[in-house]
Amino acid sequence: MDWLQRMNHAIDYIEENLESDIDYDQIAKIALCSVYQFQRMFSFVLEVPLAEYIRRRRLTLAALDLQNRQNKVTDVALKYGYKTPESFSRAFQNMHNLTPTSARNTGCQLKAYPRLSFQLILKGAVGMHYRIEKRDAFQVYGLEDIYNYDNIANQQGESIPEVWQNINKNGELDRLLQTVPGDWQHEGNFNKELGAVFAFDSYKFTSNTTFPYLIGCYRSENSKVDGYTIVDVPASTWVVFSTLSDENESGRYDLSTLKNKIFSEWLQTSKLNILDGGNFEMYCTNKDGYEYCELWYRIESNSE
Repeated sequence: MDWLQRMNHAIDYIEENLESDIDYDQIAKIALCSVYQFQRMFSFVLEVPLAEYIRRRRLTLAALDLQNRQNKVTDVALKYGYKTPESFSRAFQNMHNLTPTSARNTGCQLKAYPRLSFQLILKGAVGMHYRIEKRDAFQVYGLEDIYNYDNIANQQGESIPEVWQNINKNGELDRLLQTVPGDWQHEGNFNKELGAVFAFDSYKFTSNTTFPYLIGCYRSENSKVDGYTIVDVPASTWVVFSTLSDENESGRYDLSTLKNKIFSEWLQTSKLNILDGGNFEMYCTNKDGYEYCELWYRIESNSE
């Protein structure tokens, strides 16, 4: 069974269970990947989080049910997984811009999200640059937080870009930079263009709906790690993609476009599997002062 078939069978399962509990582990089992990897692929390829897709589909069907005046609002709410009519009403209004009761009226405007499907679309006219690196085990350290996968926000409701802005304003980013010795790139055998601070995410399981995210640095012999979270990175083979491209008009990809291409094009044709256990977002500056980003993903290798 190929990638497209697995993903569409996973969608089949979701559609068949919109009126009951949806087991994320079962979705991943059908797609032959982890829950995290399925959610990651789903959001990068379809540009909507998995939970949001499920919510939209349920509320689309709920609106259709409400057109039948014999269906009580309470019964429709329970049918699609809402514990109270109030929570259902809030969700319904957020999507349809009117109350469930108003949705019964003839001529009212409702919003519908159709079932999604994964299809083969001819792409690949623009080449993708990547390289494979093998690295021994090492450690990273830094500022750790846990984020919800649905809205990519932490428990305080801050998004990842907001957290970066906050630590830049309050001086935490500068303090982190001061813990890094000047020879870290040589000691870790890293490219001189890599910046000292990077992002490392999904390196451990927190839950099916959350992931860990570390703003951190490579731990060298003289790093000052007191007060920071330390994470072990196992010996791994990595595939590395860059936002730099000499083949598109702007000379670079934005991160969203690059991630979409990795999961919708490269992953389908490479015959390699991206593994759980951590992904890096490295921030770089080349010799001409041009800033770019590298995405590092752990992959299977013959030795693993």
